[in-house]
Amino acid sequence: MSVLGVFSSAAVHTTTSAFLLAFPALFSIVNPFGAALIFAQATEGRSQTEIQALARLVSFYSFMLLIVSLWFGGAVLAFFGITVSALRVAGGLVVAVSAWELLQRPESNEARKERQALQDGRTVQTPNWSDSAFFPLAMPFTVGPGTIAVAIALGSTNPVDSSPWAYGVGISLGAVGVVLLVWVAYSSAEKLVTMLGVTGTRIVSRLAALVLLCIGVQIMAAGIQGFALDIWQHMSRSVSAARG
Repeated sequence: MSVLGVFSSAAVHTTTSAFLLAFPALFSIVNPFGAALIFAQATEGRSQTEIQALARLVSFYSFMLLIVSLWFGGAVLAFFGITVSALRVAGGLVVAVSAWELLQRPESNEARKERQALQDGRTVQTPNWSDSAFFPLAMPFTVGPGTIAVAIALGSTNPVDSSPWAYGVGISLGAVGVVLLVWVAYSSAEKLVTMLGVTGTRIVSRLAALVLLCIGVQIMAAGIQGFALDIWQHMSRSVSAARG
């Protein structure tokens, strides 16, 4: 692909559209600001230097999990014979159900994440603070099964007649944006606790859940459309073969 092709208006449009699809979807399910309130509890008693370093490491691990899911998750499922349309329907359904539950009961989601981060009531007080960065703080607290399902569905939703590289760059930039917010929110967790509080966090969570619900329905609709197109093409081939 030429340099001019990479920076063509169509490629820029695809990248922008992909970013605008991926960023709100990932932001809604990760919910960095809500998670930061629990992160503050999980790191209670740590020095500010340790909290800053832990936030950077958790963000790095979260970024790697998202990128692997975005770029290679669909290929892994395809290896097991799962079609893109099936993935979109299943992923969209998972996203929509998760968003609906978060929209109705944000406190339940907060309690689940708190159990994951605090390890059944224990704050993260391992001898080496970095031991807790990947598990449980990066996975499953920040990037859990629902986030991975969203990332895989996004990675397999490349529109027809669009550059796959431009689309991939767009969704990757969306992941970068979310991870940067995770880093900022976790690093400033104590300030966010004071500024937002529980009520403010739940308002943000509900607004994010509404956006996520719409995105889940959109991904599921793309999968249904793919199934319908496959059926139509199969019927057309059958009719052509019968006439021949």
